[in-house]
Amino acid sequence: MKYMGSKNRISKHLKPILEKHLNGENWYVEPFVGGANMIDKIDYKKKIGIDINEYLIALLKEMQKDNFQAPIISKELYQEIKENKDKFPKWIVGFAGTQLSFGSKWFDSYRKDKESDRNYAEEAKNNIEKQAKNIKDILFIHSDYKNINIPPKSVIYCDPPYANVTHYKRNLDFDHKKFWNWCREKVKEGHYVYVSEYNAPEDFVCIWQKEVLNGLNKTKPVEKLFVHKTQNHV
Repeated sequence: MKYMGSKNRISKHLKPILEKHLNGENWYVEPFVGGANMIDKIDYKKKIGIDINEYLIALLKEMQKDNFQAPIISKELYQEIKENKDKFPKWIVGFAGTQLSFGSKWFDSYRKDKESDRNYAEEAKNNIEKQAKNIKDILFIHSDYKNINIPPKSVIYCDPPYANVTHYKRNLDFDHKKFWNWCREKVKEGHYVYVSEYNAPEDFVCIWQKEVLNGLNKTKPVEKLFVHKTQNHV
């Protein structure tokens, strides 16, 4: 699924790290599941994907249904959905707001490319239908990360809004200090906590990093994976 901050391109690197402490009894949990581009790669049956965006969760749940088919959404229909969200099923709003928006930014503008005749509406439909078969066994929950009840000794992978990345409104509203304190609490409770970010507080250590091209602004920031210094990640 097209989604801002997607870990699809680095999932093959993160996958073996995140699967290391899955033992068949515990759970794999993503409090910021986004487009489910990491959780759908984890080879495990007990998985929970959580997100604060109710429209996104509605879309992911719809994708789990048998014979799921995504719609073709024109620029005119996109605009109508954007202006009248309450008149459409939540999953349709989620689909339009993420898959048909430029840069996957929530209802920023209809996705288009002046340099080619690519059919983005058809691409979005095909991409999401292809992914649908890989998310059948995931429990999706609409919730703020702070309010979730996490099963004991879970493996928690967090891909939160990144600090100092201001081109997306969600980043501006996110309390990073509270988030890192929440991570510390979960480690103390006995969970394995992994965090994707560019930077982290001093008591967190980087266990993996890679330079990744940002398609929106053509920069190459270094994606990093952090754990708390007290956590056994070996």
